[in-house]
Amino acid sequence: MGLLGMVLGNATEVDLNAVKKEFEDILVEGEELEHAYSVVRDKWVFTTKRLILLDVQGLTGAKKEYLSIPYENISYFSVETAGTLDDDCEMKIWVKGAGGCIQKEFSRKTDIKAIQRNLAAHILR
Repeated sequence: MGLLGMVLGNATEVDLNAVKKEFEDILVEGEELEHAYSVVRDKWVFTTKRLILLDVQGLTGAKKEYLSIPYENISYFSVETAGTLDDDCEMKIWVKGAGGCIQKEFSRKTDIKAIQRNLAAHILR
């Protein structure tokens, strides 16, 4: 991830082997990691069963919040691709029973259409 991407808060795809150890203790039997994206210290991890949003907090990063969203609780989502002058992609997810949406910006290099296909594959079963 470039310095500008970090400053703007854009996420980039992360190798699954790099995050496997960090998430293996919270995965349930039969659950597998599919995709992972990082923005500075936070992560969005797509598994076979849910979307996990990791919010690393505090100066040392010792405090972490894991938000798990089962795919069946996602009402709908939208993605926005990067434009000519707009250097980032964007994804919004609406969760049943939650007010508002969860929003994240991704770098131009992120395959946002692959993220959309992954979500659609889980949601449209």
